[in-house]
Amino acid sequence: MADLVEKVLREAAEKESKFKTIEVEKEIDVIIDEGNLLVCDTNPIDFKLQKKNREDYLKDLSRDNTQLLINRIWQLPTHREDEVVVAELPDVKTLIPREKPVPKKRKATKWEEYARMKGINKKKKGRMVFDEQSKEYKPRWGYKRANDDTKDWLIEVPQNADPFEDQFEKRKKKKNERTSKNELQRLRNIARAQKTKVPGVGLTPTIAPSKDHLGKALAIAKKSTASIGKFTETLPKEKPSKFTGKKRKFEPNYGDVKKENTKQLDILNSVLNKTPILDVTQAVNAHVKDENRSSSKRQKTDKKGGKGGKGSKGSKNNSQPKKGKRNKR
Repeated sequence: MADLVEKVLREAAEKESKFKTIEVEKEIDVIIDEGNLLVCDTNPIDFKLQKKNREDYLKDLSRDNTQLLINRIWQLPTHREDEVVVAELPDVKTLIPREKPVPKKRKATKWEEYARMKGINKKKKGRMVFDEQSKEYKPRWGYKRANDDTKDWLIEVPQNADPFEDQFEKRKKKKNERTSKNELQRLRNIARAQKTKVPGVGLTPTIAPSKDHLGKALAIAKKSTASIGKFTETLPKEKPSKFTGKKRKFEPNYGDVKKENTKQLDILNSVLNKTPILDVTQAVNAHVKDENRSSSKRQKTDKKGGKGGKGSKGSKNNSQPKKGKRNKR
């Protein structure tokens, strides 16, 4: 019996030698900062023990200081969260310098603000889903997926449908594209032979485009959208285009009745009246133009006669008396 008791006591002593106690005694109390989980030990170093076995000495020292920190953490207020005991750390006592400033909080995106307002929680869907038919976990998508109903894969096809109709349409479409491409190439060859250019779609480019040409091209590009340029954004410092085209103005369906009657009567009178309408200003301008033409012709004829024509010679001969005749007085 005594041997058994000694054996039990010996085993207990061996176990206690392996695991050290949680109570640590220090000559000088260490400084513990629970917020940073920091322990500052100001006790002097035993250089004799350090020289004998440096690794063991450092391990023992770090173990004792860690034990003191853990003992202090268990003295803090705690609460249970997801079946885990969590300690509430106090404020930081020691200010530790940083190389860079503390990063600022990222601004929430529009989607995050909308999700927070609507209460939407983003959850990642798992790949495996429980299949109620087979009572097993199967992939959410792909081959042998869960809750796969073969009826969704079937497409009702009428009995009189032609299975090759789709293929014929594709071939016909390809053929039409090929013929149009060949026709365009033929026109380009003819234009190259005649040293001309094939007109392109929209506004054709020029060698030296002017300012008006570029403005017209910009107006065409803006109106080529689905909204006909209604929602197209303007460029910075862009002036309103002058190539917008003229808008037709129509009179209202319900307007002034008297004005409409007078307008229709004037049209009827101009059609039925046989006597032409005389424009006085136009007639006067035409008369003045004819007078100017006639006066210019007279001046030209007078200039031609003053250069020594027949009339000039006759005047000289008439001034001198003929031989054999006497002047009558």
